[in-house]
Amino acid sequence: MITNSDTGSDTNIITVQVPLTLRKRGGRKLIVAPVGQERWASARPRVDNTLVKAIARAYRWQQMLKQGAYASAEDIAKVEKISASYVSRLLQLTLLSPAIVETVLDGHQPATMTTADLLQPVPAQWHAQRALLC
Repeated sequence: MITNSDTGSDTNIITVQVPLTLRKRGGRKLIVAPVGQERWASARPRVDNTLVKAIARAYRWQQMLKQGAYASAEDIAKVEKISASYVSRLLQLTLLSPAIVETVLDGHQPATMTTADLLQPVPAQWHAQRALLC
């Protein structure tokens, strides 16, 4: 019990501390539990539209390159009015394991996974990708 000297009354104060992190995801704030801690709520699928859009663009561009609509990433970059290096990095998403792509499309990716994580160089082996990203 703590006595409040200003009012002279006794008050019970309970302080609860919950270790968590707030991450901004697609314009919303998402609460991320610390690594190794139990989840206090069931994991609902949360489709990250930014990740889905990046993967969809990569596959669309890959298809355009296969069909001969564009000869290179530089050609795509000119048409899309973005940098060629970004197009090249995004095209690497087509090398992700099907399990990771499915996880993202279903909204079951880790809450900490971002597009920037996927644009980093990842191993070619699918099991190594899964260990690194999921």
